[in-house]
Amino acid sequence: MRIVIPTTGSRGDVQPYVALGMALQARGHRVRLASHANFEDFVRDHGLDFFPIEGDARALQSSEVGDRMLRSGGNAFAFLREFARLRVPLMADLMAGCQHAAEDADVLFLTNTELALGLSVAEKLELPVCLAALQPAAPTRHFANFLMPDVPDWLPDGGAYNLLSHAIVGEYFWQQMRSAVNEARRDVLDLPPLPFLGPFPRFLWSAPCLYGFSAHVVPHPSDWGANQHLTGYWFLDDGANWQPPPKLVDFLESGPPPVYVGFGSMHNRDADEVTELVVAALSRAGQRGVLFTGWNGLRSVDLSDRICPIDSAPHDWLFPRMAAVVHHGGAGTTAAALRAGVPALVVPFMSDQPFWARRVSALGAGPEPLPRKQLTVERLAHGIRMAATDPGIRRRAKVLGGLIQVEDGANRAAELIERHQSTFYRLPAPHFPTYTRFRQTAAM
Repeated sequence: MRIVIPTTGSRGDVQPYVALGMALQARGHRVRLASHANFEDFVRDHGLDFFPIEGDARALQSSEVGDRMLRSGGNAFAFLREFARLRVPLMADLMAGCQHAAEDADVLFLTNTELALGLSVAEKLELPVCLAALQPAAPTRHFANFLMPDVPDWLPDGGAYNLLSHAIVGEYFWQQMRSAVNEARRDVLDLPPLPFLGPFPRFLWSAPCLYGFSAHVVPHPSDWGANQHLTGYWFLDDGANWQPPPKLVDFLESGPPPVYVGFGSMHNRDADEVTELVVAALSRAGQRGVLFTGWNGLRSVDLSDRICPIDSAPHDWLFPRMAAVVHHGGAGTTAAALRAGVPALVVPFMSDQPFWARRVSALGAGPEPLPRKQLTVERLAHGIRMAATDPGIRRRAKVLGGLIQVEDGANRAAELIERHQSTFYRLPAPHFPTYTRFRQTAAM
């Protein structure tokens, strides 16, 4: 099969699909990722084909709109509004790029970041589709949409709240994007507009979907059909071939395991202030620290016997050597910390990060989340101290890590694709303006 996967965002929105693509290519398939141009070397270095459909991911997130998006916290509507404002001016170019990337494809994998885009291109090219998601997408009564808060304790029917949250979030986002998507469908693809209420609830419930996370972290809801597969995480293990810098090796060998602190692609306009806060909190908690300075999340500091700054390191190499991990709650970083079997204190900024933060805490693998807007020296020091020293948290994190370590999500996903290949290929090209239903035989 020739498989195309369009995805945009940060590296965390790209790296799991590189792992999935490598598993598929090892089985003889051809995989092309369509993403930001600055990820081209990263994708091609792992043996996958690449097509640029957008420019610099970091520049987008560092823009004024991107900064407002990063500061949206747990407000789903603020996040979606700013996310749409980033994408709307790019929609026509994104649509054209995705079409060119998929012109020779046999199947298009859809991702949460480019769902409307991928659906439209698949309709134009009459390609079968499969949703490949890093977050739970299909509606369910068992938990709220991953952008929404958990059900309030005072509500008598949590299942109704959860279902409604999926509908509200999906419809709100569609209304933010509808005009731009339909204009691009008309001008780029020569397609009629999608309907006012959008195609998404029906599609997300009925389409085949592969979820790149563990059932030990988010159990399979009983109201999801057999076409919704939790495969386990899609890990890209680069640590075995990575050569750590001497300063990091010396630091790790010079004392007890430190605490990693890093916020991934979450840049901070006040990076100096946040860095001083982190260093002070580590000192107050009595812990040494490894500080990740990439994407301007934290600024670099001088190397000492207490602090070691790094600008990059594979999580699969670094995290098992830590006493605890303090991170932003991105899907990929959360997965890496859980698999390492070390406690995690999650400091969520936006989007799905509060969802993963709550899951880590609910599973007992870390303290209560500490939202970025509530970050203080005292609160961070308390959370670090709990994560690094609480025996119950350490024990539960180790057990959960052992369960995740024996999973092989990328190969499991590849096996499912091949096992259901004939059924998958019978999936008709959806004509969303009339809400044509998928054939029941198309379910994976």
